[in-house]
Amino acid sequence: MTTSLNPWAETNVNCGQSELVEQTDELLIEGYRDSGDTALFETIVRRYERELYAFLRRFLGDAQKAEDAFQATFITVYQRLDQFESGRRFRPWLYAVATNKAIDFKRQAKRQALLSLDVSWSEDKSSSAANTLASKVVSKEPDPAETALESEVREQVREMIGKLNEPTQLLIQMAFYQGMKYSDISEALGIPIGTVKSRVFNAMRKLSQFWKRKADDASANSHE
Repeated sequence: MTTSLNPWAETNVNCGQSELVEQTDELLIEGYRDSGDTALFETIVRRYERELYAFLRRFLGDAQKAEDAFQATFITVYQRLDQFESGRRFRPWLYAVATNKAIDFKRQAKRQALLSLDVSWSEDKSSSAANTLASKVVSKEPDPAETALESEVREQVREMIGKLNEPTQLLIQMAFYQGMKYSDISEALGIPIGTVKSRVFNAMRKLSQFWKRKADDASANSHE
């Protein structure tokens, strides 16, 4: 992840960094709204820089799209700070904004891919069109650091998660990768906590089924 993610990185700090770090998200937001001190908002951005980028990177599957979605998320947060209600927790609200941005980016990418495929097909109905489609499918441009760290099992699990629908993928990302509480997920996605629990349970059941089928297929291939 590049340092360009944080457009507020060059702002002046008007109070001690240690004091800012110790403040809650909500106090930082309230302080920024009252004083306009950009150091307070910068602290929030830095606090969530790695965590939120990782969430977006996993969901979007593309480093550049994750950076763009991160920027778009905090621009929206900045623009809507006056709508943030006092007494509300900031983290679920932030993830609600990020989730909407991620879904928008994913849908936009799908539309662009379909348009590109249509153009390729209309220009050349030969094997080159098939090659163009194949390159879109296999070219995931994984982050080198992630590739080095991930084991084969983790890669398989990620593929399985990718087979789930978008709402379920978001739940899995938030619950297991981000370590969010069910209550926070409920608030971020705007659904009852009981729905969160049942969807996570159903998702884990589906993943178990995917895993079993994959294991059975591997076993069958090994005996051929």
